[in-house]
Amino acid sequence: MFKNLLNLFLQSNCPICQRSTSNGICQYCAKQLKSCHLKNPKYLWKQELPVFSWGSYGGTLKRAIAVMKYENQPEIGRLLGQYLGEAWLLNFTSANLNPVIVPIPLHTKKLKERGFNQAEIIAQGFCEITGLKLKSNGLARIKETKAQFSVSGAEREQNLTNAFTLGSDFSRRHPDAPVLLVDDIYTTGATAKSAVYVLHESSISVLGLASVATTSKDRSA
Repeated sequence: MFKNLLNLFLQSNCPICQRSTSNGICQYCAKQLKSCHLKNPKYLWKQELPVFSWGSYGGTLKRAIAVMKYENQPEIGRLLGQYLGEAWLLNFTSANLNPVIVPIPLHTKKLKERGFNQAEIIAQGFCEITGLKLKSNGLARIKETKAQFSVSGAEREQNLTNAFTLGSDFSRRHPDAPVLLVDDIYTTGATAKSAVYVLHESSISVLGLASVATTSKDRSA
């Protein structure tokens, strides 16, 4: 009886669907999220900027990312980062890769509005699973840009020109290992390419980008 009362007391609502749950998210949403997991997260790990994406941007994963960012639910980001970390280990354990993890930063104004940087929360979860070193301030965002979804493909790169600079973690001492950037969504790569440019200008090598979701429709590669 005491255990039942304790379980009742510990019940809360799933931040994604509002069902009652004693876990971070309910079993239904956990199952739906897993259904968004790509069979081959490495299928974009072959271009000029290698990209590793955990899932397809749609369904419950799209909803979870929106709830995290716009409904003040940063704990979802940690969970998604853990999913990403688990997939990374499954795909790269034998590759002997030990990059430094750098989340894509938010502008200080956006960070103040939101209260957290979703990419940093995701990176924290990722590093908890992988054991890789996190450098939250490897980059800094110095240009207040429009949301990428609000501009056309042709404008995306221009929107992010000179958006980043080296952050306090790298301004005095550059990392010995290559950088793995972490973000919530990979679309055209304009954001990551702008960040990579700044790192390369300082002779810092970049391994690639790890994202929770990708909008790319070609999942068979």
